[in-house]
Order: sequence, then C-alpha cells, then structure tokens
Amino acid sequence: MTPETSLSRQLSSLPQPSQVVGWGKQALLAEAEALTLAAGRLGASFAAAVEVLSRCRGRVIVTGLGKSGHIGGKIAATLSSTGVPAQFVHASEALHGDFGMIAREDCLVAIAFGGETREVLSVAAFVRNNKQVVIAITGNMESSLARLSDVVLDGRIKNEADPLNLAPTSSSTVALALGDALAVALMNHRQFSREDFYALHPGGKLGRSLAQVSQWMHPLAKLSRIRRQEDFHAVLQAVTTPNFGICPVLNEQDQLEGAITDGDLRRALLQHGAEALKLTAESLMNRRPKTISPELRALDAITMMEQFKITAIFVQCQISMKLLGLLRLHDLLEGKIV
Repeated sequence: MTPETSLSRQLSSLPQPSQVVGWGKQALLAEAEALTLAAGRLGASFAAAVEVLSRCRGRVIVTGLGKSGHIGGKIAATLSSTGVPAQFVHASEALHGDFGMIAREDCLVAIAFGGETREVLSVAAFVRNNKQVVIAITGNMESSLARLSDVVLDGRIKNEADPLNLAPTSSSTVALALGDALAVALMNHRQFSREDFYALHPGGKLGRSLAQVSQWMHPLAKLSRIRRQEDFHAVLQAVTTPNFGICPVLNEQDQLEGAITDGDLRRALLQHGAEALKLTAESLMNRRPKTISPELRALDAITMMEQFKITAIFVQCQISMKLLGLLRLHDLLEGKIV
C-alpha cells in the first residue's frame, strides 16, 4: 500500500464536515443554555457577594483545584485588572505553606463544582476560622463548601457539553461567567471609569486605545512659535526647523491665533511668486486651525483628523485657550494607536 493510498483511506474514514460542525454547535448551545439558566438564577446571593467584595479591605483570594483552579486564576486576573486587588491561591499549595498568603483582611472566593474537593474545603475552613468571609461558586447547593460559606453563588447546570457528560465544560463556563459577572457588577458599583482602566493597562493594545491626547502630543516647548508680524523667512524657518511641517501663530498669552503649514508656503509661492517673500505670518496663516482638548483620547484625535483630512492637530486648554502642544497622526500610527 502506498502512502498516498493510506492517507486517502484515513481521510475517507473521517466524519463529514457538517457532522463535525454539528458537534461544535451542540457544545456551544449547551454552554449557552447553561449561562442563560445561571443568569435567571441570579438574585440576593449575587448582590450579597458584590457587597462583600466591595467592602473587602484586603485582597480577594480566589482558590480552586484542577479546572476550577484554572477558572479561579482567570477570575482573580479579571478582578485585578478592573481595580479589585485579587490573588489566586492554589488549593493544594495552600495546604503546604501558602496559607501565609491569606491576610486577616482578605476575603475568599472558593470554586468547586461538586463542592466536596478536600483541598478547597480546607482553604475555606481556614478562612472561616479566621472570621473572614467565604463566597462559594458551586454546582451543589447542599455541599460541604456551600455549608462552609457565607454567600453561595449557584453554578448548577443541566448537563456538561461533552457527549459523556463528564468533562468540565458547561460547569467551568458558568463558573467563569459568574466571576466575570462579579467583576462587571463591581465596576458599575464603584463607577470604574475608562481613566481607571487605562491606569491599570498602560501597555498593550488596550492601553494604547485608551491613551489620552496629552500623552502623545509634542509639548509647546518643542514647537517653533511665531507672531503675526514676522516675515516670510522667519515663518519658513519655524515651519521647517522641528521637521513638523507646521507651526502655530501665537499671541503674547500663548493663545493660538492661526497656523502655517509647508503647504501654505508652497501655495503662496505659486500664487504670488517672488512677492510671497514679502508676506507676513498674518497673511500666510490659516485663522481657524483645528484643536483638541488634552484629556480626550488619542482615538478621538484620529477621528477628527480623518474627518477634516489633516495629519496634525493642535492641543489647546479649553479654559485658558493657551496652546499646549501638537499631536501628529504620524506619531499615533508609529505608536500603534490604531
């Protein structure tokens, strides 16, 4: 038998693509149903859990074992990234010295679908003995974990998504979603803002997308500045010296009166010829340059640049009307803001 014949037989024995897609859809729909049922069960216990976490003076300790441990790690990370100090403590490691990670002012979120995992119960008992609050996420409301806990979040499911009804699929999805729901509710409860989010995510695409104009602008000190009465030679030098291709025209209070670009200079030369060399900044400038506030997002600046078909925009204080700096599309693209 040739290798080509062997491969052909293997491929012919595989299920039809439609059947494979059907298996995937069944799994997704099973998990979607589990989430819908979990959402319908949210009530007073969920509100109590949010209240406990919002009042926690220490950190939120999240614990679990196996797949519940993986879910717990993600929940702790989500809480931390949305302004709630949290840490995952592995249930097994806790029994071998990591109890020292749990401080007196911390509270606990314990995850165990069956609610009888020995290591998770030990962590919950330790916390309760220290008179700290325990929140459980479990699929067994009559379990030992549920009885040990102050607040119990209902993670029950009808079935797992796998054909054997054994692998933690729907159950782990519900536990993860309950953790996300806690984080979202806490964000709303604490009025967690975009600025708060950016402070915790200064790097990566998320951080860049929330960056403010002030963080990307060239400050006024780095710009060439001219007055209305200055001549063509001074304007030419101001436009070309910092290699920005644009310079502001300011009054004595550093307020923006106009702007001149290298394009303005070229058009003046084409229109007036040698006579353009006698023009002043006042004759050359655009009297209505586009401006933006420093506290707006860099993405807002890009939107304005696209709208007005420009590649640079001045940053201006909307109270004093003083010029603060210049923001260029080139810098935003280089910084991968978009």
